[in-house]
This record gives sequence, C-alpha cells and structure tokens, in this order.
Amino acid sequence: MTDTPKLSSSASNASATRSLQVPPMQFSLWGTPDEAKPLSPSIKKMLATMLGVQEPTRRRTAEEVRLPAPKVTARDRETLAGIVGAGFVSDATDQRLGRARGKSYLDLLEWRDDRDVSAPDLVVAPASDGQVLEVLEYCAAEGIAVVPFGGGTSVVGGLNPEAGGHRAVISLDLARFDQIEDVDLVSGLATLGAGLSGPHAEMLLAEHGLQLGHFPQSFPYATIGGFAATRSSGQNSAGYGRFDEMVREMTVVTPAGILHPGQAAPATAAGPSMKQLFLGSEGVLGVITSVRVRVHPIPEAKIYEAFTFPSFTAGANALRAVEQTGTGPTVLRLSDEIESSVNLTSTDRIGEQDESEHTGCLAITVCEGTTQHARARHEETRALMLSLGGESLGEGPARAWEQGRFGAPVLRDSLMDAGALCETLETATDWSNVLRLKRAVGKALADALVADGTPALIMCHISHVYAEGCSLYFTIVASAGEDPSARWRRAKTAATEAMTQHGGTVTHHHAVGTDHLPWMGQEIGDLSLSVLKAVKRELDPQGILNPGKTFQMQPGAERAL
Repeated sequence: MTDTPKLSSSASNASATRSLQVPPMQFSLWGTPDEAKPLSPSIKKMLATMLGVQEPTRRRTAEEVRLPAPKVTARDRETLAGIVGAGFVSDATDQRLGRARGKSYLDLLEWRDDRDVSAPDLVVAPASDGQVLEVLEYCAAEGIAVVPFGGGTSVVGGLNPEAGGHRAVISLDLARFDQIEDVDLVSGLATLGAGLSGPHAEMLLAEHGLQLGHFPQSFPYATIGGFAATRSSGQNSAGYGRFDEMVREMTVVTPAGILHPGQAAPATAAGPSMKQLFLGSEGVLGVITSVRVRVHPIPEAKIYEAFTFPSFTAGANALRAVEQTGTGPTVLRLSDEIESSVNLTSTDRIGEQDESEHTGCLAITVCEGTTQHARARHEETRALMLSLGGESLGEGPARAWEQGRFGAPVLRDSLMDAGALCETLETATDWSNVLRLKRAVGKALADALVADGTPALIMCHISHVYAEGCSLYFTIVASAGEDPSARWRRAKTAATEAMTQHGGTVTHHHAVGTDHLPWMGQEIGDLSLSVLKAVKRELDPQGILNPGKTFQMQPGAERAL
C-alpha cells in the first residue's frame, strides 16, 4: 500500500525549474556569504597566542579566477541541449565555477591561489533516467568524461573535473531529480530523487509524518544521491544507522544501461548484493538517480543529556557499554580532552571554556521516539554512563551541540581568512584498538605539522558507534605557513599512513575521491581492486564516469575491451 502513487522519473520532475540554476553554495565558501561566522575575540586570541596565526589570506572573486576555455564543440552543446533542453546546458563561468571543486581545505585553497583552476567544460542537467542514459551514450561515443554533481560537498576531491584522457569533461547535475516518487506508509519506505537536498527531503517526508533522520555535517547542502554514493554517516547514526544501511534499492544509470540494484523484499539470499557495488562508488560505476530508503515516524519526544568523563579512555568504555548493551540513544558522541577544553561542540562558544566549568571529556546523548520509549532509552543510557564514571552536565551542552552542529564548516572559512590551516579527517577501528589508533594518528599529525616549530591544535571525537568499534574524527587547526597546500598534504599523508599501519580504515564516511586513492590497494587488496576494475569495464567500457576517483584505472584501460 502506498500513500502516493509511484511516478515515472519524468513525471516526478514536472515541477522542476525551467532553467539551470547555479549551485546554492558559493564556489569559494562552504555555504553562502550570509552564513558567515565571524571569529569571536576568544578564537582570535587562541589563533594568535596558541598557534601563531597572523597572516590573513584573501579569496579571489569570480572575476579574478582564471578558467580554461571550454573544450566542448558547438555540436556537443547542440546535441546535449536536444536531449535535456536548451535551458539546462551551459558553459557560463558562474555555472562552471560552482561545480569545479568540492569543499575540502585543498579545494578551498585553490580559490586563494593565483593560478588557473580546472573546471568542467559544460554543465548538463537531465530530468529523467532516459535523458541521463542518452547523455552517457553520447559522451561515451564522443570521448567526453562525466562527473555527477549533487550538492558539491565532497571533501576528498570527488568532484575534481579530471578528463582521464578524454577530450572534455561535463558536470552532470542531478538537481532536477528533486521529488519523492512514492511513500509506503505501511512498510516504512520511500523513494527519493537523487537531487533532493537533506532539508528538502526531510520537508517532503514531514508532509507524511515521516523523517529519514540522516544528519551529516553536510546536511544543509548534500543530496540523497550523494549520501548513497559516498556511504555517508549522519550524526544520528547511533539510532538510525549509516545511510548505506537505510538503502533498500537504487536506480543507477550507466553507459551500458539502467540498473535497479537492491531487492524488492526486506532480505534475500539470491546471490551477492549488487547494491553494495554502487554504495560508495562516487559516480565511477554509474549515476544514481533515485534511492529507496527506510523511513520512520517523526519522533514524539527527544531527551538530551551531556556527561563529562575524567579521561577519553573512560568515556570510550562508557560509549562501548551503551552500544553493546543496546540502550538505544539516537546520538552518542565523545570529545577528547582537547576538543572538550576548546568547546568545539558549540561553534558559538569556541575558546570560551571557563576554568570553573567541568574539565575532562564531554559526551553527548540524545534519545528519541515515543515519549515512553525515549524516556526508557534515556534512563537506561544515563544509568550506564553514570555507573562507568560519567558525571551529568544536564541537557544544556547537548542542546547547544545540536543547535550549532552544522556550523563548523562555515567557521572554517573564517579561520582560513585569518590565515589558519583548518581541516578534518576520519577513520574507524575496533574498540580494542581505539586508543592505539588515536595515539598513532595524533602523533603522525603532530610530527608532520610541528616539524617547522609551529604548534598545532589536534582534536578528536567519537561520533559513530557500532557493537564492535567506532569512528575517530580528527579536527586540526594550525598556522597555514608559506605553502599551506604542501603542509596539509604532508600531514594528511602521515595520518593516513598511520591509519593503514595501525588497524584503521582510510575513511569512515568521507569516501575515497582522489585524496585516499593511493591507499585503496592496502585498504581492500589488489585482487579486490581487479574485481572493481572488471565491473567498471563492463558498465563503463569507455571509462567516461568520474575518471581518477575511488580506484585508479590505467589510461585507456576502460576502453581495452
């Protein structure tokens, strides 16, 4: 039984805009200028006295950025316009700028350097699966690379317009896939267009009394298709799981045809899961146009409580007990001593921790559901946290975290303007290895960043938990130095090497992109890479889909068969 009839891809987009829109985030910022968070006096003092940050930097305006001339031909433009409509094909500078890079520290640095920036040669926005297929077939025949574009929030180089030996690159914008195709209230399932942003998806689901409950830090701009293509993990993962765990089925368009990986039943034993090939594939194997996901009623109640622990070890042990016991909080996270002392969980009060306030490691819990379930989950979670050394701080810090949880990427822009290096990286490991891995990655970062004698602020938190282990999320702030790009690359390489050598994954939820590509052989093994390359050759024989991402094909290897 469905609440709304299932619509075809073309019908579901009947209300789409009539012309191509510039992405909502400004090309050189996370977010928009209106969202800017000026640095508080406490942050400025911290940057100057602790880190020696004194050299402000400047972002170039759109008029100052040099893009290469588009490499597409008049015939390319005419043919692609004939497929998707003339209003949805553009090589205008503002359209190309907005899709030229993601939002990593290295991406944002490029808008501050006095050098040319590569960009897609053309932006194309189809409105149906059939149109996507036609575009891919044309590009495969004509030697044009295709980079799928959703919200533009990649922080690992996943959007870089690499041609991979092809004569041109187009950005395939999925913004017109912006509707809910169907809702099954009885089964708790909904089919969402890949171009829906997180807030838009939640707004449409709320009309049915439902929510997805997936809130990564990129939530304001990231899209449903991007969540699936990167194996996104949201801040409510303790309660609702990672996004890949929510996915039941997808529609994926490849140059070889259209697939629907997943299953029509809740579970199946009919061979290996095709769905898993495309979750986390970053557009390398196909273009995700819709995702059927598990949804649930909007919770009646939410109960917040924060705790402090005397050490990261004690806090991690408490989180492990809560998760393995199954008390059921929706949010469960722990900041280490440094992150807690800086007050990073509240972006409006960073650096303002008063000496009279609790020290130690801050833990945040949120329990939700029906009033009865939320209360029961909270009481059991609270009892465990207190019995394992936690001290209650009340609900205030947890509410402050929720209110400011999407503000950190915006604050990074202001930190970069002030001359700071500011970036994040993440990993995951088993509970028995958490402290060893945290020490190894922290030491690698410190050794790389303080080699020239300048200090660095290295913070860590646990934000995603599993019965067998958890994630470790590092935030780094330091002086940018004379060559900030090289400085961060050295640090990132050292940290990633430490992850591979000490039992961690190279990425827990940021995906691979170009940043983690060199370590994919160590991550999954050479034979597994060969299997992925074989799938790539079958689905994308000309190798046009997002070249140079996720796993490396030799130039021309995709076209060898």
